[in-house]
Amino acid sequence: MGDGGGRRRRWSCLGIVVLVLAALAGGTVWLLRDELFPPFGDARACAGSDLKLSGVITAAGAPLPADATDVHYYTRNGGAQVTFTSRRTKDFLRRAGILPEGRALFDKKYGMPVDAVTEIPLPDGLCGSALRVPAWEYRSTAANGTAVDVVVERSTLFDEAFRGPARAVVSYTTP
Repeated sequence: MGDGGGRRRRWSCLGIVVLVLAALAGGTVWLLRDELFPPFGDARACAGSDLKLSGVITAAGAPLPADATDVHYYTRNGGAQVTFTSRRTKDFLRRAGILPEGRALFDKKYGMPVDAVTEIPLPDGLCGSALRVPAWEYRSTAANGTAVDVVVERSTLFDEAFRGPARAVVSYTTP
């Protein structure tokens, strides 16, 4: 009779251990669900995206700056919004043809100030940090006819500069 009680106790202990391990595994997966299951297995893609962008994201014919960090994107119905932080946003604008070489960063022929009080929310669906004010918006048409809209954080210290680094949001139609 002592042998049957020992087996039951071992099975009971084993059952408790299995339940505890299952609870720990489930809790870990729940806590890390956003990192474990982004769309397409791409940590840069925001939930709900319907198209995976390439490893090197190109907008308006120019790749994002090489120093771009905190990159996120949202794609829906042929459109894409990309947000990133970079110290080379001005170079990106020039390479993409959004701001012609030799023109001032805040030339009203190519852009306009964004009217906001404290921060600028990201477009619906796009994940990441909101943009801080002041900011400037550029609207352009790429050489291939794609409409491009870029909003970039301006410096609070220098009138003719972006923040260092500046967060930008680029919206465009995917090719």
